[in-house]
Amino acid sequence: MRIAPTGWFLAALAASLGVSAQDTGPRVTRDDQTVGRTTPEAWSMRYLAGTTLLTSHGETPALAPWQGNLAADLGHIPRLDEEQRTVGLGGIKTEDLNKSPVFGRLRGAVGLPGGWVAELAWTPPLEIRGSKARHFFAGSVGRRFIDEGGFSLSARAIGQVGEVRGDITCPGRLAGNPDPVQNPYQCQAPSNDVFTVNYLGADATAAWRRGDWSWHAAAGLVKTRLTAQVDALIFDVNERTKLTSADTLGWIAGGVGYAIDRRWRLGAELLFVPLEVVRPPSGAKERDSLASLRLLASYRFD
Repeated sequence: MRIAPTGWFLAALAASLGVSAQDTGPRVTRDDQTVGRTTPEAWSMRYLAGTTLLTSHGETPALAPWQGNLAADLGHIPRLDEEQRTVGLGGIKTEDLNKSPVFGRLRGAVGLPGGWVAELAWTPPLEIRGSKARHFFAGSVGRRFIDEGGFSLSARAIGQVGEVRGDITCPGRLAGNPDPVQNPYQCQAPSNDVFTVNYLGADATAAWRRGDWSWHAAAGLVKTRLTAQVDALIFDVNERTKLTSADTLGWIAGGVGYAIDRRWRLGAELLFVPLEVVRPPSGAKERDSLASLRLLASYRFD
C-alpha cells in the first residue's frame, strides 16, 4: 500500500515541529490515486486478488433441478520476499503483505432447470496474523454446453465482492517502536487498512472423464475493481489515502479430480495468473506471476 507523498511530508513536518496527537489530535491527510497496472502498488493488489479467484475446479457439476452440492476449497498463497513486498510509496516502502498462507471458502451449488447450475461461495471471517476477510462472497452461474463421449465444455459467469482488513501499512509488531531503523516511518499504532476485492467476468472449462478420474483445463477473465484504503498513524499524521486499480485479470488453470463414490469427490488444481510489474530503480518491466496450488473436497446430495 502507498502512503501519499503529501501525507509523508506533513508527517515529517509535524514531527520536526514537535506537534503531538495530545496537543492537536492527528492531522488527517489523503492523496487518492488510480494506479497503473504495472506499478508496484497495482501489482500487489492484482497478485493478492488472484489468490481469491473463484476457479471452476473442473466441469460444471451435473445436478438435477434443485439438487445440491457442498464443497470446501483451500488455495496456497505463496510467501512474498522483501523485494516483492516493497510496493509502498511507488516501490520504496516495504509492506506487511505476508498474512495468511492460504485462502479458503465454503461453496454451495444448486441445480437449475435447463442444466444450469448456480453457486454461492463464502469466506469465513477468521483472523490470521492481524488480517480478516469481511463480507467476502463470490458466485457463479453456468452449465455444460458440450457433454459427450467423456468430454465436456462448460462456461460460467462469475463475480465477487469482499474486503480484507489488516495492519499492512503499519504492522502491530512495529507500532510505537522508537528505533528509526526498524520503524523508519514511525508507525504509532497498528494500521486498519482495507483491501477491497471486487470483480465480474467469465471462464470456460474443458474436461475429460475416465472411470472415477477426471482432468480439466480452464481459462478466465474478469474485470476488477480493487482498492486499498490506508488508515495509518505515522508520526502524528493519520494517513487516509485510497489507491484504486481498475483493470482486467486473466488466468489459466488445470487439475485432476477423483470420485471416491457417487457423493464424495476430491480435486487438486494449479492456478496461474500472469502478471507484470515495473519496480524502481531499474524501471524495466518484468514478469512476476502468481502460481497457486488449490485443493477441493465436495459432497453431492441426492
